[in-house]
Amino acid sequence: MVKIYTKLTFEEYLAYDDGTDNRYELFNGELVKVPPELELNLFLAKLLERQFEKFVPLRQVKLQGLELAVPPLPRMPLNRQPDLTVVRPEHIQQMGALGKAAITLDMLPPLLVAEVVSPYGNQNEDNYRRDYVEKVQQYQQRGIPEYWIIDPQEQLVTVLILKDGSYQKE
Repeated sequence: MVKIYTKLTFEEYLAYDDGTDNRYELFNGELVKVPPELELNLFLAKLLERQFEKFVPLRQVKLQGLELAVPPLPRMPLNRQPDLTVVRPEHIQQMGALGKAAITLDMLPPLLVAEVVSPYGNQNEDNYRRDYVEKVQQYQQRGIPEYWIIDPQEQLVTVLILKDGSYQKE
């Protein structure tokens, strides 16, 4: 028997379920397993969530598990799973209709995305490049108004605000 392999679209990816708790990113139509989050990253995202809930309706603050479609760029996935996302009120209804905690490219971008950087040895390592370079490019192109980078290693929070199509440090 000949097995024919087809690449997944983002919509097919959203419907994919292998019966595990594995997380994936979609690279050129292929699933790539993402390592589990570190406990410190989960803790910091939860701490940030509690602070945001003082200012933003509870249902609009999402922790890990939200699928965010991002523009296709060379050697980068078509989706991201931010540590924390502040969604727009209309996203709640749209995600309900979609049947999945996901923001597709045909939806407006979320209001804010925050990422907690995993440990890295230097600026050329994947963990650093992913949050400080790749996600900056994709979130900027996606039009996300604010991107926060929480770096526990450097004890630094970088706030990027979208102005005239480019992120500026605040």
